[in-house]
Amino acid sequence: MTMAIKKIVLALVVLWFAVGGVGHFVAPDFFMKIVPPSLPYRLEAVYVSGFFELLGAAGLLVAALRRAAGLGLIALTVAVTPANVYMWANPDLFPAIPEVLLALRLVLQAALIAAIWWSTQRPGHRR
Repeated sequence: MTMAIKKIVLALVVLWFAVGGVGHFVAPDFFMKIVPPSLPYRLEAVYVSGFFELLGAAGLLVAALRRAAGLGLIALTVAVTPANVYMWANPDLFPAIPEVLLALRLVLQAALIAAIWWSTQRPGHRR
């Protein structure tokens, strides 16, 4: 049962990053809006983070690379935290998104990190 749940969580993580990664290339203007303006090379950051989301999602599909890909996606998720904080701190810039969802996004980010960590652990791995 636990392995089945782990596979479902892993599939959701892969889907999350695959869809998100594609989104960076399909709708870069949206993603540029959430990058804090104080950060340099905003468009480049959107493309680089999208590339690494896709690379990480692909890595999760290969058992031998899964753990490394998971660690990379955790690092990436932490690295994009300023964008999530920026959105939460500036809800007036994102009127189409309810403020409560902007706050929940930060909670979701913590849950995503936990899901990545758990779903990429090798069977029998001690924590």
